[in-house]
This record gives sequence, C-alpha cells and structure tokens, in this order.
Amino acid sequence: MAFAQQNITTGANPGTDPIRVMVVDDAVVIRGLLTRWLDSDPGLSVVGSHRNGKLAVDDIEKSNPDVVVLDIEMPEMDGMTALPLMLAKKRDLVVIMASTLTRRNAEISLKALSLGAADYVPKPESTSEVTTSVDFRRELIDKVKALGIRARRMRGPGRTMRAATNAGRTVSQAPVGRLANTREPLRMAQGGTGAAAAPAAAFKLRAYAAVKPRILAIGSSTGGPQALQQVMKDIGTAIQDVPVVITQHMPPTFTAILAEHVGKAAMRPAKEGAHGDVLQPGNIYVAPGGKHMILEKEAGAVKICLTDGEPVNFCKPAVDPLFDSVAKIYGSAALGLILTGMGHDGAAGVKTIAAGGGSVLTQDEATSVVWGMPGAAANTGMCSDVLPLPEIGPKVARVLKGNAR
Repeated sequence: MAFAQQNITTGANPGTDPIRVMVVDDAVVIRGLLTRWLDSDPGLSVVGSHRNGKLAVDDIEKSNPDVVVLDIEMPEMDGMTALPLMLAKKRDLVVIMASTLTRRNAEISLKALSLGAADYVPKPESTSEVTTSVDFRRELIDKVKALGIRARRMRGPGRTMRAATNAGRTVSQAPVGRLANTREPLRMAQGGTGAAAAPAAAFKLRAYAAVKPRILAIGSSTGGPQALQQVMKDIGTAIQDVPVVITQHMPPTFTAILAEHVGKAAMRPAKEGAHGDVLQPGNIYVAPGGKHMILEKEAGAVKICLTDGEPVNFCKPAVDPLFDSVAKIYGSAALGLILTGMGHDGAAGVKTIAAGGGSVLTQDEATSVVWGMPGAAANTGMCSDVLPLPEIGPKVARVLKGNAR
C-alpha cells in the first residue's frame, strides 16, 4: 500500500447534492463494479457509465459530472485522447486516471497529470484482484470524494486568498471548508453557497533556524507530482549544495518514473532511493513505492535505509519516518516541506523537525489539490511559512542560501 487512505464517512456536504461521477472503462465487469461501489456511497451518484472515451466526451454536457474516473486503454478513443476533449467541454471537471501498475501506464498517468488530470488510481492487474481489493476500493472512493468536494467549493463565491504578516508572525487564511479528507464534516456556508462560514484560521509561525540547511526533505501526496516538479524547477541551483529526499505517496513503478521527471525539472541527478545509498549534495532521492525510506548515519556518512515495516498513517512510503530520521541526524540544519496531499502524514514529522531546531514550510490551501497534509502541518503551529505554490521554490532557494527573509 503506497498511498494515503482515509475513511471519508460523511456524505458530500451538508445541504448539497451528491457528487456526480462518470465511470469510463471498456471492461464491462470493471465498469459495473466501480459504478456499484461509487453509487453505494451516499455522498456520490454515478450519472454516466461508458465503454470508451468518445461516448464519455459526447455525454459530458448532458450528464454534467463533477468527477470522471477514466481508464487509459480503450477502443475507439483512449483515455489520453479523451482527456483534453473532456476538459475543453468543462474546464473545472475533475478527471482521475485509472491504470494498472505497468511502466507504460505509469508514464501515461504522469503525463495525464501534466495535461490537466487531477490524480490517478492504480488498478490491480486482474479483474479478480480488482474485485477483492479493499485498498483499491477505499482509495478510489476517497479520492473521488475529496477531489469532488474541492471542485464544488472552488466554484463557490467564497474562494479566498492567503494573507500573511512578516515574521514574528501569523498567517491568516479563510478556508472554505475543513480538511477535505478528515472524518469531520466540511465547514460550509449556510444556505449552500460554498462560501466560508467560519472566521479565518490563524496559523502560528516559528522563526526560521539561524543555521543554514544541510538537507531538504519533502513530503507530498495527491497533486504532488506536478507540485514537486514546479518547486524543484523554481529552486534552481540552490540545491547543488544539499541532498534532497522526497516521500511521495505512490505505488512501485510510479516512483521511479517520478524521480526521472523531478530530475528533469530540477536539472539535477535524481533516482529512487536504494538501500545503502550515501547522500550526495545536489542529488535527489525519491522513496520507492512500497518501502519506507529513512536516513541513518554511519562513519560520518548519511545513508538511505529502506524498511518493509507496517504502513504509517495508512501510507507506505510515509513522510513521518523520513522526517523523524532527518531531524535526528541534521537537527537545526534540517529543512522540511509539506506539499499538497490527502491525510495528515508528515504532521508528526513537522513537530519532530521543529523540536530539533529545524524549519518547515507548507503549501497553502488555495493552491493545494487537497489540503490535507499541508493543512495538518500548518495547524501544528510549527511551520515557518504557509505559502502558495509559486512562492515556495523561490523561498526555499533563499533559505538554502542562508537568507530566510
């Protein structure tokens, strides 16, 4: 299990209609199964079910789905051909790609994210595995609900922007809802407008450490691949003097390809972390799917250690074990970053890094695909900044150079 899983037990939102879902898959058994799973949740309603992309594209305007679960390989029109046509018909449509865990499909899924898909769900290899996979069913429903809820909220008039003061400091943000992936109901405006009903939340911020960072550790999940590529590109040459370690909630195969994409964006060497790798400045290491990646110090060298323990926060790899090990070795010279993602993985690690004297930044709600992990991090009161995505890379670059202002 290489992804964050939540049990979103509430419906779509109090006082609103269920999230409208379209299922597109050429396999009749899989299409029927996904439809039954989704329809069985009171917060979801399947409004369309199609065997190929052409039929789905033609039905977008009539069925008006909030979310489409889109298979990749289909006759007549495949998912990658259908994706831009769907988004052209409905700009705020949420598309979740569904594919098996092959290298080709992982490549296609990551390309789909760059073309506008919101996320992906890895399908088990066989129909029998799909039928019996509790993890797949849970992940599918959770992602459809979390992303559908966010899309509904973003259409409302209550979308708000970040406001901040300088250090010493609090960040105020008026969220239009509670974290989309918690078991708490979303906090929506009265009257069903989608605007914020509650006062702005103020996040307590810590000053950055006076010590220049010697490592950058990043945690991300839903929406993470695109966010990671932007951040690493924006950081630029500032990472040439420090190693970068990343935990992105992803299954095997996907993480190796993610490392390649992140490396291209950063124009730095990048790879899946391997057991025994000695960290080198300017290199990027991505935790492999299905393994926890932690750091250990041996004879003055910091090495990667891969473990096959139980999932942490329902995730494997998980952010917390990585952050804990980073804090233990680097102390006040640790710099952490939490990007978009479901769940609360990383929040405990943020506290550990802060307790060791290090610094952590996190992404704001407005630019997060799902504000679960970064929201949980912000709410610890242990972050040094809560920033929109375009500001994160430049800020990290300044901090790495010893200028946190």
